[in-house]
Amino acid sequence: MTDSTPPLRVLFLASAKSYRMAPFLAAAERLGVEAVQGLDVPPPLVAKARAETPNLLPLDYRDVDKSTTLIRRFADKQPVTAIVGLDDSGAVMAALASAALGLPHNSPDATHASRNKHLMRRLFARGHVPSPGFRLWHFDDDPEIAAEETRYPCVLKPTALSGSQGVIRADGPGEFVAAWERLRPILAQERCDEILVEDYIAGVEVALEGLLDGGRLHVLALFDKPDPLSGPFFEETLYVSPSRLPDSAQEAIADATLAAATAMGLRTGPIHAELRVNEQGPWVVEVAARSIGGLCSQTLRFGDDVSLEELILRQALGLPIDTLELQAYARGVMMIPIPAAGVLTGVTGLEEAAAMPLIEDIEITAPLQYPVTPLPEGNSYLGFIFARGETPEAVETALRAAHARLVFVISPELELVLRPGS
Repeated sequence: MTDSTPPLRVLFLASAKSYRMAPFLAAAERLGVEAVQGLDVPPPLVAKARAETPNLLPLDYRDVDKSTTLIRRFADKQPVTAIVGLDDSGAVMAALASAALGLPHNSPDATHASRNKHLMRRLFARGHVPSPGFRLWHFDDDPEIAAEETRYPCVLKPTALSGSQGVIRADGPGEFVAAWERLRPILAQERCDEILVEDYIAGVEVALEGLLDGGRLHVLALFDKPDPLSGPFFEETLYVSPSRLPDSAQEAIADATLAAATAMGLRTGPIHAELRVNEQGPWVVEVAARSIGGLCSQTLRFGDDVSLEELILRQALGLPIDTLELQAYARGVMMIPIPAAGVLTGVTGLEEAAAMPLIEDIEITAPLQYPVTPLPEGNSYLGFIFARGETPEAVETALRAAHARLVFVISPELELVLRPGS
């Protein structure tokens, strides 16, 4: 007698450069699940991607209808148990494809709202979620008029970018116009002409990692961001958990996050929320329909050494989850900021930094001899430092000490000038 039960197969959707694919593939392997990579690959690079990537389903997320059709055709031949979006673009595509296949999913409208900051703000306002006041402008508007009609301090941001790219604080009309002009090339590159102007909310910032189940929120981790994020740019560096905020504040953060997710229509799967907290309580900055980005999830282990990715995959596949409790230690990660634009030509101090107490690992992800760009134009980091210890204070101290021992050599980019006959 043969077992006719179809194999568990998951389709992961992400951009080709996403950090998130590797840990999800590892989680699938641990669970004995077949994994297919539905990568957003530009058509000219499909042949190269096929040669380099096993179990690849190349897609072009800019053509949503075609990508959905390709996923449906693939699933007709090789049935898919679940579709999981690993980054912002993947989450939207996953919702659309899951709807087409009749798989459990968030609504496409909800995931779209998680990518569009203006729509998100409108839904927050409609749902009475505490969040910044806002106004939408377009780049063919007059920045001088926009500056006159704005409250200060304010924050200018693109509606669709992530990682704090293009986010700039302005404290007056002059800074507003300068920020507007600085955003022009960033938005032109992304083919977007919308700019959201929000009230600046003072206070400490936190990040909440959660899992939605039928509209209920399970808080997996709450990270403090010990570095002040007051502008003019908003480069995230330190994430440390458990949070040192009072229990009452943490409960209010969870309540505000759930209210925000509900207002957006998110009901299932991972969410990553950013909030500001001040004397008035928590203010929701944004909620993403995905898990934490970069390599930061390496800090999170649950129960008997279960990764965040395994929890997400178990929920998506309908497999049992033994516990959602974090292992009982403090953890933290530093996203190493880019101090200047240029070409990264060297890194020193790695061995000394890695030998510091409580440091678990250091990964330099920026390749040598390649350009690096800081915020607000850039959207990446030089790498990640990981630490664990008995207290959040000790972890924070260790991360700062290790970072202080790293030296990044960044040389100015040289322009190659070709002369006639050369």
